[in-house]
Amino acid sequence: REGPLDMRMDPDRQQITAAHLVNNSSEQELLKILRNFGEERFARKIVGKILEFREKNPLKTTKELAQLVSSVIPRRLQKQGFNPATLTFQALRIAVNDELQELEVLLKQIPSLLKKDGRVALISFHSLEDRIVKHQFRKWENPCVCPTDLPYCICGEKPRGRVLTRRPVNATKKEVADNPRSRSAHLRVFAFEKTVL
Repeated sequence: REGPLDMRMDPDRQQITAAHLVNNSSEQELLKILRNFGEERFARKIVGKILEFREKNPLKTTKELAQLVSSVIPRRLQKQGFNPATLTFQALRIAVNDELQELEVLLKQIPSLLKKDGRVALISFHSLEDRIVKHQFRKWENPCVCPTDLPYCICGEKPRGRVLTRRPVNATKKEVADNPRSRSAHLRVFAFEKTVL
């Protein structure tokens, strides 16, 4: 789909766009964005193509970037029904909006926002978010920081509750058929205990 290469969730507050990142970031900065936020295995090739393209013209549209990425990823590795530029766009969106930092801020605030016996259900749409949520839930469930060789806990940290979903709940085949965007959704639930918050 043709559109401006923006990706800001709040254009009134945010100044840096995806176009600014791809046209002004160094090679190392772009590699870091694509690898860390997109887990893109073709990051080096994509960044090379971006640098080559922007020598002549700045990248301005989503279509330009999508075509550029598609030209780099071998056809045999392009999954049917999955746009080859998805991970690149994900990485840029996360970088532009500082999404992972925002998620960590939210997770720190959750205990103070809930009732004493409240439950929190979070849906994440990619492995980076899911990993952060999973680690925080585990930390709430088992906050002890004592060395494992100690026979008992001396740090005084108490569990805040328990994880209700050991594995994330994923969309069913029917749900994915009805709503294709749900294919990557992961639901995790944590129950806080009355006495701990």
